[in-house]
Amino acid sequence: MTTVLDFRKSSYSGHAQNCVEVASLPCGAAVRDSKRPDAGHLPFPASEWTGFLSAAIGE
Repeated sequence: MTTVLDFRKSSYSGHAQNCVEVASLPCGAAVRDSKRPDAGHLPFPASEWTGFLSAAIGE
């Protein structure tokens, strides 16, 4: 069974072409290169994704 993921770019990206896209997973998030979406994605468990976001925004 293949799950279709709903990838989105950050609103902070504007019209930039060099971006990553993120999709929600039932237990985390998936990240892929917006310029190479067919190259696949990297899945992250919720605990790692939450830790990344906390570090990225400086909490």
